[in-house]
This record gives sequence, C-alpha cells and structure tokens, in this order.
Amino acid sequence: MTLASRITRRCFAIALTTISTFAAAQAWPAKPMEWVVPYPAGGGTDIVARTLAQAMSETLGQPIVINNKPGAATNIGADYTAKSKPDGYTLMSGDTATLAANPFLYSKLPYNVEKDFTPIGLTVRFPLILVVNPNVPAKNLAEFIAWAKKEKGVAYGTPGSGSPHHLATAMFSQQAKLELTHVPYKGAAPAVQDVVGGQVPFMFVDSASGNQFITSGKLRAIGVASAKRVPGFDTIPTLSEQGLKGFEAYAWQGVVMPAGVPADIAQKVSAALVKALAAPAIKTRLEGLGLEITPSSPAAMTQYAAAERAKWGPVIKANNIRVE
Repeated sequence: MTLASRITRRCFAIALTTISTFAAAQAWPAKPMEWVVPYPAGGGTDIVARTLAQAMSETLGQPIVINNKPGAATNIGADYTAKSKPDGYTLMSGDTATLAANPFLYSKLPYNVEKDFTPIGLTVRFPLILVVNPNVPAKNLAEFIAWAKKEKGVAYGTPGSGSPHHLATAMFSQQAKLELTHVPYKGAAPAVQDVVGGQVPFMFVDSASGNQFITSGKLRAIGVASAKRVPGFDTIPTLSEQGLKGFEAYAWQGVVMPAGVPADIAQKVSAALVKALAAPAIKTRLEGLGLEITPSSPAAMTQYAAAERAKWGPVIKANNIRVE
C-alpha cells in the first residue's frame, strides 16, 4: 500500500469516527429522562420538579419521568444520582439539604457535594413561613415568643432532621432564645397535616406546602422568614420587621446531574431549564405558590451553594445537629 493510500485510509477513518461521534451527540436525548426528587410526592420540591419537567420535556423532545426517592435527609436520592451513569439521562432536584447542610450533618456521606454532581442551575427559593395551629393563642411574633417562653419545650414539626425547615427553626430558637422540641417527619406533607390537626402546634412551612392551608385558615401565619414580604402573601409581615432583625431563611433548590456529564448535554439541559422558568404559565404557577424564581447559570449555582454551606454550617455546629 502506497503512502498516499495509507494517508487516505487514515483520513477516512478519522472522518468516520468524527461523524459517528457527532451523530451520537445529535441523537441525545434518544430516550426518556429521569428526574430524581429526594422527597415524597406532594411536597414543594415535588411540585416544582413536576411543573418544570413537563415544560423541559417539550423543549428536549423526550419525556422526563419523576422518580421520588425520599429518605435519609435526601441522601438516598443524592447517592443514587451521584452513582448514575453520566450519560445525560439522570437529573435531580438539588437543594439546601443535599448541597449545603448534609456535609455538616453527617460524619460521612456516600457522595461528595462538590465533586460528584454537575450543577445545571438554580430554580426557585421557597420562602419559609412561621405558622401555628389556629388554637395557639398568638397572632404575631411578640405574642408567639411570649407564649413559647411560657410553655417551654414547645414541639415543632419539620419535614425531617437537617431539613431547611429544621435549620431555620434552630436559628430562630437561637435568636429568640426559646426552648423547643423537634418532631421530625418524613416529608413536608405529613408535618403540615399534624400542625393542622393540632398534634404539634407550629412549624416553619415552605410557601408551596403551606399555601392552601394558610389561605383556607387552617394554619395561621405569624411571619415570613424572607428579607421582604412575599408576593401573594403580602399581608404576612416578615419576622425581621417584627423585631427579629436580619432573620432570613429559604428552602432553595436547583438541578444537578451526575459528575462527568458531557458539557454540551449539560448546557442543553441548562438552557431548557432557563427557558421553562421564563415561560409565562410556569411563572404564574410557581409565583402563585409564593415561590421566588431564581434562574441561574451552572457557575452561579455553584457559588450560591458554597455561600449556603458557609451560612448553615455554623448553625448546625452551634446547635449540635447530627443525623446518622
């Protein structure tokens, strides 16, 4: 075989490989995608995921199926996602618990929050609202603190140990100098139901999970844990304006994929996510639940998660919160 022939054959092989690689990339997504929600169905994270998944599937051309994997303060779902193939077919709702709190709550995790996920972008922040059963004799923050100090050891519900709701209450008890008793549940829905039923008198509820109960009067809102009043909940004053200066806590979330996902696929998913969050119908739906829409780049999500770890790490340590 002449030198010219060998060069020709090699160039043909390289071209064929390039075309095959390009075709494979163009073929994605060639099958349904899986969106892991590390919480039970019905909670705020689940509502947001299902809302966005439908819109994103229209953009990407494949169904996005929700897979609820609750338990262990999101670790079951997070570990599953971290160990999934980085082929672009698995994404997850990454939030305060997974990306900011768990590194401090557990002495050892089966995944590394900084190395085992590919950030795609932030989605929303859930304002947290201090709510009470209507039988509690308090209608504002001052009355609530006075009541809680008188009762001592008042129980409060949360969606689970180490959840944003738990951390917010721990920070609240520090600043208000209250003795409280934590009652963890497996998700927001059962916790809310028990506050409505009077089994526990109060909790910090996220706006999505608590919206219908506050609106119907089954829960009384004492104050919002955001910097400003929340659209749709304008009549509820912030805790800060009621005297708890600077108090701010959110249950936030975004989307992550396993580490190693090809950059072009991650970018396509990120673009589809930003597009979904900008859709008028989606904005109306999410803002109607009192959520703050926070689209971002993957880099901005990385920075935000790091800042949240710096905020909640000291709170967890000061309150000796451990989940093993």
